[in-house]
Amino acid sequence: MAGDEIDLRVAPPEVEWVHLDGADDDAKQRRACLAKSPQPSGDVLIMAAGVQRDRQREIARLTPGAVTVENVDLTDVIDFASSVVLDQPGDLKTVLDFASAVTTNVDGIELMRRIDVLERGAGRKEATVAEAAAIDYKKSGSAEHLIKLLVALENKPEARTFRPEILRACVQALRACVPGGRETFLDAALRIREQSRMMGRRVPPRAVGSPLLLKGLEADVAVILNAAEFDRMRSRNTKNLYVAITRASRKLIVCSASPWIG
Repeated sequence: MAGDEIDLRVAPPEVEWVHLDGADDDAKQRRACLAKSPQPSGDVLIMAAGVQRDRQREIARLTPGAVTVENVDLTDVIDFASSVVLDQPGDLKTVLDFASAVTTNVDGIELMRRIDVLERGAGRKEATVAEAAAIDYKKSGSAEHLIKLLVALENKPEARTFRPEILRACVQALRACVPGGRETFLDAALRIREQSRMMGRRVPPRAVGSPLLLKGLEADVAVILNAAEFDRMRSRNTKNLYVAITRASRKLIVCSASPWIG
């Protein structure tokens, strides 16, 4: 309240300081992301700087059970819907780039190589479910085959969708474009975005996002990954840290190089 910094070394026992001293800092932050709630089935919010969206997505990708909290504009869904033209030979690369941005274990380069081999009849192994779906989509470009491909990639062994809100909105929009549907893919995506804005967001048990996206929400545990990097402007960084710190109801974990934050 006085505008001074906070010394984490004299904080209450529910506050844990993870010292980022340059030795295995990434490993320390990954361990912090795995923090468990003191409560059974308690929830965890993991926060990185608002401008570091790629960093947030990488955290969700690497942390078991973690998913991202998306902005209400669903920008990636709208961009994808704008770039895909249905009912003509499918643009497999664009689809695989999108899939790899929401689901783990999607190797677009290797899958496209396998599709080339299978189409030439040179494959020694039979096509997997995902490979067969990719071939069908490449031929038809239909919404139905695109849905099957995205679902097949999500259901691959060891795959995990870390941006489920994006994938769910995309599949929902595509279902409106199946034969007999009245909407284009983009029209459906825009409609679903407006519906999402009205309904608000549901926070998953282990969510990754920025202080801005998580403002107003509360969880048993809040994890701040690098308190010094929330914003380069000190005044704005202080406000973001205040938002982040006050998300926790039972346990707060702060990763930083200095015990002084704010």
